[in-house]
Amino acid sequence: MAPLTRFCYRRRRWVLLTWIALIAGFFALSNVAGGAFRTEFGLPGSESDAAIGILQRHGFATRAGNDAQIVFRSDRGIDDPTVRQAMEAFFARIATDVREATVTSPYTPEGARQVSADRKLAYGEVHFSQRDAEAATVDGDKIKALRAGVTVPGLQVELGGFMFQSQSMPASEAIGLVAAIIILLIAFGSLLAMGLPVVTALFGVGCGVALVTLTARVLAVPAFTTPTAAMLGIGVGIDYALLIVTRYRQGLHDGLDPEAAVLQSMNTAGRSVVFAGVTVVVAVLGMFLLNLDLVRSVATGAALAVLMTMLASVTLLPALLGFTGRSIDRLGLPHGRASDRPGAVSVWHRWSRFIQRRPWYAAVASAVLLVVLALPLLSMRLGFGDAGNLPAGETSRKAYDLLAGSFGPGFNGPLVVAAEMPAGTDPAVLQRLAARLKDTPGVSSVSPPQISGDGQAALIGVIPSTAPQDKATSDLVHRLRDSVIPAAIGGAPVVAKVGGATAASEDFAA
Repeated sequence: MAPLTRFCYRRRRWVLLTWIALIAGFFALSNVAGGAFRTEFGLPGSESDAAIGILQRHGFATRAGNDAQIVFRSDRGIDDPTVRQAMEAFFARIATDVREATVTSPYTPEGARQVSADRKLAYGEVHFSQRDAEAATVDGDKIKALRAGVTVPGLQVELGGFMFQSQSMPASEAIGLVAAIIILLIAFGSLLAMGLPVVTALFGVGCGVALVTLTARVLAVPAFTTPTAAMLGIGVGIDYALLIVTRYRQGLHDGLDPEAAVLQSMNTAGRSVVFAGVTVVVAVLGMFLLNLDLVRSVATGAALAVLMTMLASVTLLPALLGFTGRSIDRLGLPHGRASDRPGAVSVWHRWSRFIQRRPWYAAVASAVLLVVLALPLLSMRLGFGDAGNLPAGETSRKAYDLLAGSFGPGFNGPLVVAAEMPAGTDPAVLQRLAARLKDTPGVSSVSPPQISGDGQAALIGVIPSTAPQDKATSDLVHRLRDSVIPAAIGGAPVVAKVGGATAASEDFAA
C-alpha cells in the first residue's frame, strides 16, 4: 500500500482532478450510451416458465404475460344500457390501443362467470403477452388514460394489476445519508472529519451508479438496481473511509506528521478496506449461482458500486487527507474536543475492558439475544406482496377489495394450467383434468378447457379459494403439481404445467 499511498498523497491535486474527470466522464457517457432499465422476471427451468412456453408455442401469446382486471360497479346494475355501452366501448379501446392485449368481457358468454350474483359488479379480464415491467407500466398508463373517458354517473371503475400501481419510492438513500452524517458527527466530533467519508463515498457511488446505467445497455437491468447499488455503496464507502480516517487521526494524536499518519493508516486500515471490499464484491457476485438474469444484473450493479467505492477509499481519500493535514479536527464539536484531551478514556474503551473481564458472560448473553432475534426466520415465507398490501386509496387496492368481496379472495390470484398434447389426443383427458381440478380442496372454480387453434394445447383457468399470499394458496400450487394433475392425466401423452402470477411468485421464492 505504501507506494500507492505516497503517490496519491504527494500528487493529491492530480488524483482529485482525475476523480472529478472520472465521475464527470462516466455520467456523460451514461447519458449518451446508457441503456433503459428493464425488469424481466424470467425463471428458467421453473414450471411457471414452462407453462408460458406452452402458451406461446400454441397461439396463447396474450395469456403468457400478467393479467389485469377492469372492475366496475353500478347500483343501477351492469346491464343498464348506459353502463353497458360505456364499458363495452372501454374494452374495445383497450383491445385496439394496447399492443398484444385481449379482453374477456363479462358481456360475452366466455366472461359470464365474471359477473356477481346481484349483477351490480363485474370485471373485464385483460390478457397481455409477456413483456418487461417497464413496458407493462406504460400500457397501464394508457389504460388509465382510457378510463378517464368513462364518465357515467354512479359508475365506479377500478383497475386491478401491478401495472396500475403507483411506482413512487421514498428517498431512502437520502434519508440514510443524512443519518450517516449525524452518526459521523457524533462519532468524530468534527465537521471536517465527518465530511471526508461522505465525500469519498459519494464519488465512489456516483461512478458506480453511472456504470450501472452503462451496464443496462447490454443487460436487462431492473430499475431498482440503482437504489440497491447506491444503498450498498454508501454503506460500505462510509464504513471504509471511517476506518481510515480514524486511524489517521490516531496517528496525528500519537505525534506523526500528516504524511506518515496517512501511510500508517493505509498500511493498516487501508489493507482491511481492500480485503473487505474484495470480499463484498465476491459475495455479491455469488448471486450469479441463482441463474436468474434479474438477480445477476442487480449483483453486477452492486459489485460495481462497491468496487468503485473501495478504489475511492484507497486513492481519493489519501489525497483528501493530504489537503486536510493537521486541520482534520478543526470545526470540532464540544464533545469531540473533550474526548481528544490527553488521558481521556472513551466509553468504548471502558466497554471493551468490561467485555474482556467477563468474556463468557458476554458470549452467552449475545448468543442468546441473537437466537431470540432470529426466531422469526423459522416462520418466514418468501414471495411477492399483492394489491391487498397497498394503501386503501390505490385503484389496484380498490379493485382487489371489490373482487374479494364479490367473488372471493382467490379471484385476485388465478392460476393457469397449460396442457400440451399431441394431435389426436382423446379430449376426455382434458375433461377429466378439469373435473379433478374442480374437485380439489382449495379450488373455488375452474373454467372449461380452451383448445388452441392447432389442437395441440389447452388452457384451463383455476381460481383458488384463498388469497394469493395465503399459505393455503402456496400449498395448493404444490398439491396441483405434485399429485392432482399427474393423477388426472394418468398415462396419457399430456404435459400439464401450473403457471400464472401466483405460481410464478412461488417459483421465484423457491
